[in-house]
Amino acid sequence: MPKAVQEFIPIQEIRDGVVILRNGHLRIVLLASSVNFDLKSTDEQEAIIMQYQNFLNSLDFPIQLFIQSRRLDIRPYITLLEKRLKEQTVDLIKIQTREYIEFIKNVTDQTNIMSKTFFVVIPFVPPIFQESKKGGFLSGLMPSKSKGATLAKENFERFEENRSQIEQRKSIVVQGLARIGIRTASLGTEELVELFYKIFNPGDQNVPTMQK
Repeated sequence: MPKAVQEFIPIQEIRDGVVILRNGHLRIVLLASSVNFDLKSTDEQEAIIMQYQNFLNSLDFPIQLFIQSRRLDIRPYITLLEKRLKEQTVDLIKIQTREYIEFIKNVTDQTNIMSKTFFVVIPFVPPIFQESKKGGFLSGLMPSKSKGATLAKENFERFEENRSQIEQRKSIVVQGLARIGIRTASLGTEELVELFYKIFNPGDQNVPTMQK
């Protein structure tokens, strides 16, 4: 029988803005601004390159730079213009708005206008945790509810400890990129769900929202 699509997705869950993979590794994703390098002077370009080199050399962990290119969906903008057209009372502005809408439609039909979004992925591989010695064979005598509560508490504490470690890495990356003039923002849980949904469902425009 064919396997479900979920079995091919390496993500176990997304918790508090942290991606937890099936192998236990963690990821934080930053949304990054861009720098128009070509508009900089030669001295500014050299300074940016030097700062970027220093930033990379200062890291003792890997990072992943991810660029998402998508065809710009102009339909919401066209809908807004058509709404403004209906509300307009001046005939001359009506004509100009209608011509502008047709111009935008023709341009987007003839040319693939792409939007680019830049992300920085920060990884963290937790250390291997062994079973606590204090449990020993006596752990088999513990009631199942007690086992479940103890395990849930240990998992929560372990996650919080690992999140603290990856948050430290995030701070280093944010500060390093800020020196280059690149602003960053950490993606929250809902934003990560939307990002991965679009990645695994590129043709679907309807992105599900999380229930709060």
